[in-house]
Amino acid sequence: MVPIPVGAARARYRSPNEKLSIAVIGAGGKGAGDTDHCAELGENIVALCDVDENTLNGRKQKYSQAKLFRDYRKMLDEIGRNIDAVVVATPDHHHAFAAAMAMKMGKHAYVQKPLTHSVYEARYLRNLARKKKVATQMGNQGSAGRSLRRTVEVIQAGLIGKPLELHVWSNRPIWPQGIDRPPGEDPVPPTLDWDLWIGPAPMRPYKENPPTEDSQGRRSRSGVYHPFAWRGWKDFGTGALGDMACHAVNMPFRALKLGYPTAVECEETSELHQETYPKTSRIRFEFPAREGLPPLKFWWYDGDPNDPSVKPLRPHEDIAREIVTLRGSLPASGCLLIGDKGKIFTPDDYGWQFYFMLAGDNGFTPSKTKVDGQEIEHEAIRHVPQTLPRLPSSNNDQMQKKEWLDAVRGGPPAYSNFDIAAYLTEIILLGCVALRVGVGRRLEWDGAKMRAKDAPEAAQYVHREYRKGWEL
Repeated sequence: MVPIPVGAARARYRSPNEKLSIAVIGAGGKGAGDTDHCAELGENIVALCDVDENTLNGRKQKYSQAKLFRDYRKMLDEIGRNIDAVVVATPDHHHAFAAAMAMKMGKHAYVQKPLTHSVYEARYLRNLARKKKVATQMGNQGSAGRSLRRTVEVIQAGLIGKPLELHVWSNRPIWPQGIDRPPGEDPVPPTLDWDLWIGPAPMRPYKENPPTEDSQGRRSRSGVYHPFAWRGWKDFGTGALGDMACHAVNMPFRALKLGYPTAVECEETSELHQETYPKTSRIRFEFPAREGLPPLKFWWYDGDPNDPSVKPLRPHEDIAREIVTLRGSLPASGCLLIGDKGKIFTPDDYGWQFYFMLAGDNGFTPSKTKVDGQEIEHEAIRHVPQTLPRLPSSNNDQMQKKEWLDAVRGGPPAYSNFDIAAYLTEIILLGCVALRVGVGRRLEWDGAKMRAKDAPEAAQYVHREYRKGWEL
């Protein structure tokens, strides 16, 4: 059962007209956009932290008033008393450490998806957020979308009857994985603190890819792990599943009231490698009956259709037939929910729109049609009441920050607060555990105790070991 968010008292209250002081941990990439959104919403960016000096210097040009740090532990020790909230947008293996340190100090936290690197860490942050009564939000911005929230309402109103099967597929990975660690070692760039980048993960040498040459004959080099080549490495990232399922499974997780599965199994993958996730995989989750809903099976599929080295695993053609008829081909990413009275299909990772097909229909129908230039809901769903709040703008990424900032000021909990987001993350990362245990190894899962009842070897992936000096 999905827990109901609790509107607990906040760690530190701010009046609606008082600006919040925000520190950003992981200032480049997605962290740069998160920083800009908070600033655009009127808050003060008081500190930027990043292990790469080039990133810090680039962002300093826009936020000249912000203090710069390489180590978030030193940042929080030095100026924590002056910070209201943190944004965490580091590689996955740092998420729990940065967020937990801030939350223990009573700081509110916005943490990019996946919330954590391990199942144990997700449970840890969920419990810590409750204990410290801080406002939280995970960065799966589709949560802010009006269409996602409408789809949840429509499914829970019973449009397709009792849900029986869920199929979700993704075009990830679009980064290197399905490879082995390259031999050797290269000098660490003087602008990068490699020890801090490694953080709680096992130490390994810094390594660069072979140089590349552009059409002008200019040579350049890139790191094997940094920047943004880390996601497929098991020590640092969570692969395609961790990256995109927090988006793509977000809507059905809510709509179907999914709690802990009773079993998880990796059914098939491309070639397995010791240190990286495979290029394609299919994983099955089995959920018990819950709140009047029948047992449900959920299949996850990933793989890049533009990668010529692999044929990505996808739903069987019998399952996807109506989608192919509707669109001409199966989209690169999507979600299909099959009920005893119909089906619902979303053709993207975030639930921006949805189609439905009821028993007796010949194909999928869009949920909205245009009449005199206005979008009108289909008559089959027009009667379904609105039960979830809507945000005032279609800029979902920015609005998700606003919802969190409103919660910091004492408003209702954000829609993807850690009570919900950590639960979703726990379930998703079980797929990573199944991948690492191996193909065909069914894990009978005890959600409350976070253990595979018949597979003790899974424990090392549920709760990873940390490098000396890094403890939660």
